[in-house]
Amino acid sequence: MVKAFGYRSNGGPEVQEFLDVDVPTPMPGELLVEVRAAGVNPVDWKIRSGMFGNASEGDLPAVLGSEVSGVVRGVGKDVDGFAENDEVFGSVAPGSGAFAEYTLVTAGAAARKPPQVSFNDAATLPVAAATAYDGVTQLGLKEGQTLLINGVGGGVGVAAAQIARDLGLNVIGTGSEDKRAMVETLGATLVPSGDGVADRIRQILPDGVDGIFDLAGGDALRAVAELVSDRTKLISAGDFSVGELGGHPIERDRTSRVLEIVAGLVADGKLDPHVEDVRPLDEAADAVAAVEIGHARGKVVIAVS
Repeated sequence: MVKAFGYRSNGGPEVQEFLDVDVPTPMPGELLVEVRAAGVNPVDWKIRSGMFGNASEGDLPAVLGSEVSGVVRGVGKDVDGFAENDEVFGSVAPGSGAFAEYTLVTAGAAARKPPQVSFNDAATLPVAAATAYDGVTQLGLKEGQTLLINGVGGGVGVAAAQIARDLGLNVIGTGSEDKRAMVETLGATLVPSGDGVADRIRQILPDGVDGIFDLAGGDALRAVAELVSDRTKLISAGDFSVGELGGHPIERDRTSRVLEIVAGLVADGKLDPHVEDVRPLDEAADAVAAVEIGHARGKVVIAVS
């Protein structure tokens, strides 16, 4: 049996608990990974809460966590390019969770970890950095154009700002005032979010922006949508109603190709995942709370072993 952190029913933080689970067996197309680190993301608590639908009885108890780094300890059938003892990172397989001593990873959504990249940094790349890369490249802005990242202070926003900057884009981001110093280190300009945010942006950019990468959704998305005249350059990673505004949900790649690209950016010093908070597995509840409450700056990681 191995230690894991998850839940036995959908709900709030009160349903979370530590679980004893069997070491999983990799199915075809999967890797058994001894976990070194796991990234914590908003999608984790949203799944637990039932926001995307309640889990069926057969899927419970469920282990939390969607992105992971570690060492391959088993290789399923029909897997090419990986072997035992490889250091890897990737997205967990369906029905698996990252907040555990061992987990299963989908081989097609995994990549080898470059030696220059730490396990903690690598664990943040499959969800946050890969989403950031997909979003920035989907917009297809040209060098010198201006990108607004709506909700720049979280893990996806931090990565997106750096990727956009590396492509020669001017970056402006909305977020809380307490994240200004960090955002400015990314080469981006912070505009405080909240009432009047569009007016504050127009004071800097009277003609608006060339593209918007929304990570906030809801009223925060509607508050800034008017700032881009070409709505094909409006995408959202968190609100499917963006289509009502003439924009589009982000199109995710979810393949090893993107993971290799973002890991290469980290290895080359062009992308810093900004892991700001590392907690041991015993403090998994606190790690999830930091993200769920919204107080986290950059990325939160659970170090497993």
